Amino acid sequence: MLEYGVPFARGLVVSVQAEDGSALDDPRVLAALARVAECSGAVALRAQGVANVRAIRARCGLPVIGLIKRRVAGCEVYITPTLDDARAIVAAGADVVALDATARPRPGGERLADLIAVVRNELARPVMADCATFEEALAAQGLGADLLATTLCGYTGQTRGTPLPALELVARIAHAADRPVICEGGVGSPEEVSGALARGAYACVVGTAITNVDARTRTFAAAVVGQA
Repeated sequence: MLEYGVPFARGLVVSVQAEDGSALDDPRVLAALARVAECSGAVALRAQGVANVRAIRARCGLPVIGLIKRRVAGCEVYITPTLDDARAIVAAGADVVALDATARPRPGGERLADLIAVVRNELARPVMADCATFEEALAAQGLGADLLATTLCGYTGQTRGTPLPALELVARIAHAADRPVICEGGVGSPEEVSGALARGAYACVVGTAITNVDARTRTFAAAVVGQA
């Protein structure tokens, strides 16, 4: 049985993902961005999709937190929704499997407990539980998740509208849990990274603010509308 643990040091995790249809949505491009993150101080990478994880794994030496985003009809869960998705992302080279650990029903009636158990015991990979609430994080810990992340806070019906990053949720989970807590979602500045770590986060995931060139460019472009 896999021992509980984290295959990366405390610090910054860079999420290397691209918007659908973006020019960045190319495994070679994302692997290059991941390599930049590796050379610039990241302790781990987060990536989605088999081709992207495989390309990043081939180019980078950092641990890769892998996931598959896939929409299933009639189901709100879309981050590594099924066991087949978990198997595919491990086969692509993921060192950690990130999955939706909310209380929402999973496709095909699969149970979160079974998914976590198979990933840890059969696939021998740590599980990063992407949660939305305090209760979901503690439940995921009870089911055997290795890492408890605030990824989905603000993106579920129960939490929609929550100011991000959810630093107080980070603090609450860190105080009550005995697993490493990962702050993810809406982190836009170095000060917020420091704030998350000061509140007990083991690591902080930053994506849009670093690697989403599309979103960053739109923000700057909007600032000059009507000024040029």
